[in-house]
Parts: sequence; C-alpha cells; structure tokens
Amino acid sequence: ELGIYNRGSDYDMAFTLLVPALKLHDRNQPVTLDMRHSALGHSWLSLRLFDEGTINRWRDCCTLTDHLNGTTNYFFSPTLVADWFQEAVGLVLAELQRKPQRGTPRVERVERHNTLLSMVLGVGSSRMLYDIVPVVSFKGWPAVAQSWLMENHFWDGKITEEEVISGFYLLPACSASGCRENEWRLSFARSEVQLKKCISPGLMQAYQACKAIVIKLLAQPTSISPYYLRSIMLWACDRLPASYLSQEDYAAHFMLGLIDDLQHCLVNKTCPNYFIPQCNMLEHLCDETAMFHARKLALVRSDPAEHLRSIIDQAKAANRLTQEMQRRGSSSGLLSPLTDPSSADHQQPDDRLAKKLQQLVTENPGKSISVFINPDDVTRPHFRIDD
Repeated sequence: ELGIYNRGSDYDMAFTLLVPALKLHDRNQPVTLDMRHSALGHSWLSLRLFDEGTINRWRDCCTLTDHLNGTTNYFFSPTLVADWFQEAVGLVLAELQRKPQRGTPRVERVERHNTLLSMVLGVGSSRMLYDIVPVVSFKGWPAVAQSWLMENHFWDGKITEEEVISGFYLLPACSASGCRENEWRLSFARSEVQLKKCISPGLMQAYQACKAIVIKLLAQPTSISPYYLRSIMLWACDRLPASYLSQEDYAAHFMLGLIDDLQHCLVNKTCPNYFIPQCNMLEHLCDETAMFHARKLALVRSDPAEHLRSIIDQAKAANRLTQEMQRRGSSSGLLSPLTDPSSADHQQPDDRLAKKLQQLVTENPGKSISVFINPDDVTRPHFRIDD
C-alpha cells in the first residue's frame, strides 16, 4: 500500500528499495516455504528447521504454532518484521539527527504505509522519495514457478536462463483472503530487471505512457496495480511476433493494445501472473469494481490522445514546480549536500575544497599532498604535506 505523493510538490525522483531483512542464499539451508495456508503466489515461511541461533535472533519477529508432537513451528511474520524494520530505521534517523555530518541528506518526511516505509530525502535542492520494503531474499527459483521455465518465451536466446532465475523475494504482502500476520507474496523483481533488457524501446515507451494513464485514471492502487499492466506487457511479448514489436514507430499501436488487453482482463476478471500463470491476480475483484474500471478504460480508448495530453501536461507542470522550488531554494541560500548545517562558518561555495587543493599544489611543487578525513569529525579535511 503506497502513500499518495505528487511529483513536483512532494518529490522530484522516486525509487523502490527492496531491503533484505533475511538472506537465504545458501542452497544447503533448510528453507521451508509453506503454501498450504495461502493463495497461489503467496507463502508462509517457516524457520523451524533453522539452527537455534537464527531462531533466537528472529524469535520476536515470528508467530508460534505448537504441534501435537510437542514441537514448535516458527513462522517469519511480515507484520512483525515490518514493525522491527521501522524501529531499526527510526534508530538510524535519530542517530543522524543527534550527530549530523556533512554530506548526509536531509530527512524531510518518514511515513509508514502498512508494511512499507516511505521516506523523502533532500539532497541539495532535490528531493527523493524512497518506498522501502523489508523482504526475504532467495537465490534460485521456487518450485511453484518451475513449469513456467518449460515454456517458450520472448527472451529465449537473448539472455540466459541463469540470468532470469538468479533469485526471487518474499514481499510482506498477503492475498485478499490471507493471514496478514504470516502470509508473504512471491516477487520476481530481480528477473523482471533482466527481462526489461529484451523489451523493444517502442513497447517500453507505450508501457510507460499507459502506466501513467492508469495511475491517474484508476487512482486506487489497492484495486488496480500498475504491476498488472507489466504482466500484460510481458505476456504480449510472448504472444506477438518479435518483428512486429521491434517496430519503433508502432508505439501508439502498442499503447492501444495494452489498454485493450487490460480492459479484457477487467471484463473477465482474469490477469495471470507472468511467472505463475495459474495465479489469477484479479480473482479478488468484485464484479462491480471490475466493470467500473473497465468503463473508465473505455473512456480512455475512445479518445486516447486527449488522456495522454493530460498526462503530459501534468508531467510538465510537475517539472515546472520542481524547477521553481529549486530556484527558490538557491535564491534563499539553501544548503548544498556538502555543507555542514551545524556551522555557519562552512556555508561557502561547494568548490572551496577544490580551490584549497589547487592552492596547495601551486605553493608546494613536487611535494606529496595527503588529505585525511577524520570519520569522527567530517566538518573539515586535514592536509599533510611532505616530500
């Protein structure tokens, strides 16, 4: 569940960071994905087979289930992990505020949205939005997606299978009918980064335009996620001839095709996950919600140029707002990221260190000049000159 932020007024650039709380990269580790209690594409994660040290370290982030034979099962809980993660980030931020250092970004906003943490950092006159998600990281490939590898795909021969199946994640997100305390969602973000290399520029351009329209028009991320559109695009790459998709001047055709495919998915309430085709990502939608969004898309389809023009105007307005805020910040003496805000003596131009070094080089020809930075006091560099 993402927060509602606007580019230009709240941030200038946006990123999503998947931060591994737990790395299970050793194939010899006894990992147990328990999918008996969850919807397709989701799983519980049992730590029962781990060593005592790991269990004791993460006990506070687990829900416990006692078996009839007297053993206890430890299920890694996404909600408890999110609680721990938010507290850990809070400690880091408190330390930064207690001991501010030159070069450290300003923390302008921190908000939690369910299991996700959103943070806006200021660096000079730029503001960056980070949606930070604590995840469980795996190497290899899950058995539930093994059959997908047996099919023919658009990326065959362009990248190796090893690149595609290098790893996957568990995200702290449950299905519509799942248990929030225990259920994680499988994510193949690492594979998607590799597959993007094989998508033609024209189709990628159409996808970005279509995504912008969907986000603006269907502004209910809990109902219609842009991720559905990404899956539709990947399925289109498998279905359509490569010679057609490589036509760079067909971007408009591709955009209309993506809108048609999404509308078809909504009308039928069927959108298969690209990596787990048997998982229908729209199964949870009620008929009324699905038809409501399908009718909205029909309006886009009747006049796509007008909706695209509206999106472009919105992007231009956001850029103007960003530039205006940056100009206002510069004229009001906004500190640069290299400036120490705790000392008025250090509010000189950013190039003063370079000028100082140039002066030292000029005054000491043929000598060695070392710059030592004390990690406990980064407010000033220390110079040493010797032969």
